[in-house]
Amino acid sequence: MTASQYLTDDARWEAMRRRDRDLDGDFFIAVRTTGVYCLASCAGRPLRKNVEFHDTRESARAAGFRACLRCKPDQPRETLRYATVPTGLGLALVARSHAGLRLVTLGDDQDALVRDLERRFRSARLTPDPDGLAADLKAVAAQVDHPDAKLDLPLDAQGTDLQKAVWAALRAIPAGTTASYAEVARRIGRPTAARAVAQACGANPLAVITPCHRVVRADGGLSGYRWGVERKRALLAREAA
Repeated sequence: MTASQYLTDDARWEAMRRRDRDLDGDFFIAVRTTGVYCLASCAGRPLRKNVEFHDTRESARAAGFRACLRCKPDQPRETLRYATVPTGLGLALVARSHAGLRLVTLGDDQDALVRDLERRFRSARLTPDPDGLAADLKAVAAQVDHPDAKLDLPLDAQGTDLQKAVWAALRAIPAGTTASYAEVARRIGRPTAARAVAQACGANPLAVITPCHRVVRADGGLSGYRWGVERKRALLAREAA
């Protein structure tokens, strides 16, 4: 029996109030005043009197509702498994799709890392799986502690063609060396795209594995780092050693 077969409308309303991601796709919330239908975890806050529930997206569409542009209930939901692991630079959160590593982030607070994961992948089913990801966690922790080592894991970073070109160029920068944003731009055949390179570094979803910490300002200054300049300095010091 599926959730949509035994949940009452009152229970569905409570699931929506708490934005229950685990029930996304088990039923759909249609809002009469806006004409859209949503997932249980949608950030929208309609009034109860304006809401009706549907077991399927087809039922909601047949009733005249269109897909919400915020939670995108019409998109297929992929599953991402995730877990955190301690490293020499704090916690690392690792999320993996069926194809490979989708996200590796660094931080000090597990709850904050999970909230960031949820923000990035609003339409995905997120499943904690520390046991199933044990080998990945060990490999990522080793990579953070030894960033010059080779990581033998499949990658599944999602981005634009330009971002993917930048990320590939970053992975080609030898450990213990650095490159400027302008140098990376020239290496991808876009010599005037230094700003776009900087933006791609900021959007890098695979901390350390795609070594955006090896990109510095033209004068050699560290510039920014999504996971903290001190972590960037520590990574470069480890590689230099």
